[in-house]
Amino acid sequence: MSDTLIVDLARNAMLMALGLAAPMLFVALGIGLLVSLVQAVTQIQEQTLAFVPKLIAVAMVFLVGLPWMTQVAMKYTTELIRSLPGLAS
Repeated sequence: MSDTLIVDLARNAMLMALGLAAPMLFVALGIGLLVSLVQAVTQIQEQTLAFVPKLIAVAMVFLVGLPWMTQVAMKYTTELIRSLPGLAS
């Protein structure tokens, strides 16, 4: 196994993980910005006010996107397992 192959496999795994996590991260970022704006305008500095809406929104995105995430992860894993005999030689 060459160094470039290992780097390529690691890069593909990290890109897939980033692609699966990106929707939830963007929703958490957006909700966090909106809640911070509301807190700044109203001068309410409650920590749970920022946490609970993000938790709920990320959970909703996770539940809605779970079939897609499972499909992408299964496709990547299947392709990786099928390519193992060619990678070993």
